[in-house]
Amino acid sequence: QVQLVESGGGLVQVGGSLRLSCAASGRTFSTYAMGWFRQIPRKEREFVASITWNRLSTSIANSVKGRFTISRDNAKNTIYLQMNSLKPEDTAVYYCAADKALPTTPSQVDYWGQGTQVTVSS
Repeated sequence: QVQLVESGGGLVQVGGSLRLSCAASGRTFSTYAMGWFRQIPRKEREFVASITWNRLSTSIANSVKGRFTISRDNAKNTIYLQMNSLKPEDTAVYYCAADKALPTTPSQVDYWGQGTQVTVSS
């Protein structure tokens, strides 16, 4: 069992930066690949970024490539999403996800966090 708690969301202006954190509980955290997804009302949850347990492989959505970076600290049971050059279209609820394989689709995710709102104002 893995429990995930996101933090770091908020209101930011266009071009600004935010860093999201996701703290995980459970002794098996370091064996899980982790990821970030986002969702806006009336839209399906979409993939943002993911990282393997050993940090050797990452995957980034084209829409955020070059602006967002995913990282993890297994000693702290935490993953991060550094978001730079934010745009209004990045506004969404951001969810942390855990899966045994690198998560890139919502249907494969084993565990979800409760989400944190990111709002980018123009």
